[in-house]
Amino acid sequence: MRILKLIIFIQLIIFSAFLSAHQLSTAYANLQINDQGLITGEWQVRLYDLEQAIGVDIDGDGKLRWKELQARADSVHQYLASQLSIHRADSTCTLLLSDEWKIDSHFSESYLLIPLRAQCALTGTIRVNYSAFFKEDAEHKLLLNLRSDSATSSRVLSDTQRNIDWDAASGNVWKTLGEFIYQGMVHIWIGIDHILFLLSLMLTCVLVRRGNQWFAQASIKRILINTTWIVTAFTLAHSITLSATALGLIQFSSQWVEVGIAMSVVLVALNNIYPLVTRLGWLTFGFGLLHGMGFAGVLGELGLPADQQLLTVLAFNLGVEIGQMAIVLLLLPLFIFVRNQIWYARYALTGTSIVIALVALQWVVERWIG
Repeated sequence: MRILKLIIFIQLIIFSAFLSAHQLSTAYANLQINDQGLITGEWQVRLYDLEQAIGVDIDGDGKLRWKELQARADSVHQYLASQLSIHRADSTCTLLLSDEWKIDSHFSESYLLIPLRAQCALTGTIRVNYSAFFKEDAEHKLLLNLRSDSATSSRVLSDTQRNIDWDAASGNVWKTLGEFIYQGMVHIWIGIDHILFLLSLMLTCVLVRRGNQWFAQASIKRILINTTWIVTAFTLAHSITLSATALGLIQFSSQWVEVGIAMSVVLVALNNIYPLVTRLGWLTFGFGLLHGMGFAGVLGELGLPADQQLLTVLAFNLGVEIGQMAIVLLLLPLFIFVRNQIWYARYALTGTSIVIALVALQWVVERWIG
């Protein structure tokens, strides 16, 4: 019983930290440079992030209004201008943020759109430094789309990578692809709903169902076959919908996709407790189609370079696969090692599945109501 209590206690601590998912703090900047060294573009910042950083909601009613933004215009300008800088040839480019603001809404979030311009030297590598909102949210990212007359490059700035060097004369395809592979890996590692889905499926890969009970699977070969079927089905399914959605071939409501992903976690976890489906390949494939649309939503937020759409989709998908395999290689040996312990099939499986189902059920409610 002490072991059981310890397992449940650890589960509750771990999963209590994962009560929300996909609340991404993201800003966007589209920059282009001409042959006179003039950079022009647009910076999009989430209103919620501005509120967290400097307090835009003057009356404190939880709603950000245009007049409140106007009243805090000086503070907004001062804050944003201090968080973004551009340099070239060891000199600072003169950065100007326009007063001609606009409000836009995408990915279920409201954004402030700010035109900008910066005059730089004529030659040299351009360095972009960014530090906004990291204090309030360490997971915040700035998605940069950089264009010159000859090439386009897409980069991501984060708390651990606050500056990039941009060769305006030519874009670097390999750096862009490497960035998207990295972002694919990171997304599945921070996508708790995807991890819990895989975890729920893998819990029974080391077991066999006889009658109304789970027993340890004696054959390592059979465990590997079961796991391979699940991983292959999930990979194939989410690769199909990730690519089709990202390339605009299919389109579904992001809210309902996120609700469906949360429901898939609930149902797979409950299936561990009351197994209605014992051959998980087709079940994994069906739910994997939903998860692929979720991956595509994040890829859509990152933005696809117009001249590298297919390559960046493939790179992001490769990153997801690498991240997924890392999770499998971490969890499967652990489950194989403990599968013969009597508490694993009797208590750990049920306890973990209940916790996962409850967490995912909360996501269903949160995503359903908006």
